[in-house]
Amino acid sequence: MAARPALDLQFIRQQFPAAHWQWAFFENAGGAFVPNSVVQRISSYMTETQVQPGYPFPESSDAAQRMHSGHSLMAEFIGAETDETLIAASTSFNVYVLAQALRHQWHAGDEIVVATLNHEANSGPWRRLAEFGLKIIEWPVNIETAALELDDLDKLLNDKTQLIAFPHVSNITGNINDVKSITQKAHAVDAMVCVDGVAYAPHRAMQLKQWDVDFYLFSFYKVFGPHLACLYGKREKLQQAKGQYHYFFDEDDLAHKMNPAGPNHESIASLVGIADYFDALYSHHFERQESSLFERTQSLFDKIADHEQTLAERFLDFINAKNEIRLIGSHESGKSIRVPTFSFTAARKGSKKIAMAVAKDKVAIGSGHFYAKRLLDSLKMADTEDGVVRCSMAHYNTVAEVDQLIHALDRVIG
Repeated sequence: MAARPALDLQFIRQQFPAAHWQWAFFENAGGAFVPNSVVQRISSYMTETQVQPGYPFPESSDAAQRMHSGHSLMAEFIGAETDETLIAASTSFNVYVLAQALRHQWHAGDEIVVATLNHEANSGPWRRLAEFGLKIIEWPVNIETAALELDDLDKLLNDKTQLIAFPHVSNITGNINDVKSITQKAHAVDAMVCVDGVAYAPHRAMQLKQWDVDFYLFSFYKVFGPHLACLYGKREKLQQAKGQYHYFFDEDDLAHKMNPAGPNHESIASLVGIADYFDALYSHHFERQESSLFERTQSLFDKIADHEQTLAERFLDFINAKNEIRLIGSHESGKSIRVPTFSFTAARKGSKKIAMAVAKDKVAIGSGHFYAKRLLDSLKMADTEDGVVRCSMAHYNTVAEVDQLIHALDRVIG
């Protein structure tokens, strides 16, 4: 089946603006590079069809068709139906709207389990429901491993539990949580799950139907696209949610009732460019042509995971040899255990100073709490304001760039 045993990094990097490769870029968890195909799609929409879509004249009809193509292809990408796939401004926005849409089903004293491991996007909107009498139950991490424990979850669930909000992958630790097992535990007590997949989606293929999740979220700008986000919901769950948009949108109009901001026309049209990019990579690496975008990306992400594990192994060999570095999360590199997102602190140098110092070597990394402040606070870190250093990789990063990162950190940390 495979025409090439490994990712062709030269071909992949040719799909992006050449200026990106002047630095070794390791802040991919904050936002990935965008391929030329996406840039071209958004540019052509704005130059050829920048009118209100959906009216019976050529430019307007074309605009509507381009938006529909972007929406339907992203639904195909995650293996869902178009009306189960909502596209809006951001994951934080989508969770807030979802929380407000669901709260009417619940009563004072009902419980929502919120993982400390969450990015604030999948935490704060649920915690705000305490204002309406709901009880927020904390699912803490193991303070030594910074991981969620399923045994701890078992102790929190009961017949009052309505929903569990947790991340598929932490944007700090990179650890992969067992979504299917957690979802089964939730459904056993007739509760729902809301899974933040933002830090997972750029690295592994999504299998939402197999996991049986009720709600799943990710951001397109982490998956090589524009600054938009996706909310998947089971159709019956979205139908039961209360509309959050204008009164004249019917409760069965799932695309509109859950997006009070309205659609971003040109950005939704540009999502076709993500499919273009993945299709170009698939065609270059495989001989057999699978029928759907979902199937093609399943195969492609297997190859991506193998490459990313190589990068992770190399970086972890360096980290694990440094006694003065505290890595937050797993020290193992297995592709089923983690994605290549690494956060750490150093005993003798602050996180912000480290990020600034390696920039002299044309290495781009970040520092801070990365909107996971509750997690860092719970880990009893010495300086949560300074936060952690984060080095996050993507499939277009090379082994040579990881070596450049290692050499820069070694020079700075000593």
